[in-house]
Amino acid sequence: MSINNFDDYGPQIEAMASDWLDRAERNEIVVGILGLGYVGLPLADAFVSRGQTVVGFDVDKNKIDALHNKRSYIRHISDEKIARMVDSSRFSATTDFNAISKVDAILLCVPTPLNEEYGPDLKYVEDSCRMIAPHLRKGQMIVLESTTWPGTSEEVMRPILEELSGLKAHKDFALAYSPEREDPGNENYGTTDIPKVVGANTRGERDMAIALYSKVTTAVEVSNLKTAEAVKLMENIYRLVNISLINELNVVFKEMGIDTWEVVKAAKTKPFGFQAFYPGPGIGGHCIPIDPFYLTYKAKEFGVSSEFIEHAGRVMRSLPKNVVDLAEKNLKERLKSDLTDAKVLVCGLAYKKNIDDMRESPSLHIIDELRARGAEVVYHDPYIPFVENFHEHPSMNGMKSLELTPENLEEISCVIITTEHRNVDYVKLAKLTPFIIDTRNATGDIYANFTDKIIKS
Repeated sequence: MSINNFDDYGPQIEAMASDWLDRAERNEIVVGILGLGYVGLPLADAFVSRGQTVVGFDVDKNKIDALHNKRSYIRHISDEKIARMVDSSRFSATTDFNAISKVDAILLCVPTPLNEEYGPDLKYVEDSCRMIAPHLRKGQMIVLESTTWPGTSEEVMRPILEELSGLKAHKDFALAYSPEREDPGNENYGTTDIPKVVGANTRGERDMAIALYSKVTTAVEVSNLKTAEAVKLMENIYRLVNISLINELNVVFKEMGIDTWEVVKAAKTKPFGFQAFYPGPGIGGHCIPIDPFYLTYKAKEFGVSSEFIEHAGRVMRSLPKNVVDLAEKNLKERLKSDLTDAKVLVCGLAYKKNIDDMRESPSLHIIDELRARGAEVVYHDPYIPFVENFHEHPSMNGMKSLELTPENLEEISCVIITTEHRNVDYVKLAKLTPFIIDTRNATGDIYANFTDKIIKS
């Protein structure tokens, strides 16, 4: 059946949507959020703060216990905010999926990682569907927020939900897609400031999703599920390609003796036709290193190449090795040493400044490369005092942030700045260590005073 041919479902959808819209108008919709991480928890807070009742679901009992005790496990979400949610009596959290039957909307905010071959890994989406399907009832709406390839909602989710629930999508329950747009640590744009794209395959289902998300922010309607699924991919592919481009230009400019950061600073004074992107040690986070390759995977099914995206991915994956190459070169030239004799301080574990999120951080790949070449590696990150239960990189577990004392820095052979956190004493690092590889222009303000010790990568 074509995604635009749901005429025979019209009466059921119209009746479902009519009841939903009436209840939404009376603020009676109960929102269920599956996955209380960097996406789900801020979304729960947004709905609660706008007067909606929310039930949060997570398989991690430690998270649920923390929320019951009014404690946050995400640095940029305060304990006070969690306390306000819980004390409002409009929020509850549970590991019991029997409670799915008590909510009206089920928003899936679960990871969509890559497998070892850089293909999509939808196990969390599929497992979530299997967990909720036995508890579904007529009149509910299921919305996927996780980034994925166009077609996932209809081709992957729908069969599981229908088979295990005995209900029919677009008849008994609604199916919609609204890609998450969270930017952890962004002080200018929170969940309620960022418009939400909403797509579904029928008019009634789109109306239901719009009525829901309009409670917390501006809803941007698109015509179907596939289009909505494609929106997030386009957003992140745009960023991947441009970040890859600036890193290629950085290599060229560096060979020509040109400071890329100065070039970008001047170029962005143009009020049109240019958006600033910056070089770095790689890409991190839950979106840009992963999402574009969901499209390259799906494109192959249609016999279409996506060489531009794949090349951008190759460029970005090469950057951590290039950073270590630069460190090794300077060790040999400056200290007549190599990495097997070096103690390297990696400054920053988080994938971006001023947060504690290590997901897909280029720092992790740099640490792996340093260790593979025989270096002793320590790290400093004011937002990540120690590493534990980090399944993505288990070799990091047990590491603690090094205090930047003169005694500790005396042992350091070189520093690699991988995250430009604002509350790090870069002057101290420059004064007390042999040299710094600065991949983020974190030392831009002091560079003129330490040109002999700071190498911009």
